[in-house]
Amino acid sequence: MADTFNFELVSPERLLVSEKVSEVVIPATLGEMTVLANHAPTMTTIKPGVVSVKLASGQTEKYVVFGGFADILPTGCTLLAESAMALQAVTRDTLQTRIEHAQKEIDNADSDEHKTKLEQFLAELTHLNNTVVAA
Repeated sequence: MADTFNFELVSPERLLVSEKVSEVVIPATLGEMTVLANHAPTMTTIKPGVVSVKLASGQTEKYVVFGGFADILPTGCTLLAESAMALQAVTRDTLQTRIEHAQKEIDNADSDEHKTKLEQFLAELTHLNNTVVAA
């Protein structure tokens, strides 16, 4: 049996996961990242995407996150999401509302730097929309 570690997925609304797990795959800003027990200490930002959690029991659960950051230690991983929900709760309407909100924010951006960040976020949301709830 694989070594396990503590994993917590927290959003401002609630604690979604607090379990012993054997593996977590997170959508880090610089690329997908797999976290295992005894991982080197790392802190990374998270982009919109799917978090795959393999529980100690072997069962896999998936969650959608909309940004945040992860704090990884050899004994555990805490992902603090700006917003998160179980994958099965995500609908096309949920993502479309977020996409429309991001487009409005781009129109009202007060600097080129802010606009560029919002455009990147919009691209990530659009990709998520196409992969998670593909028609």
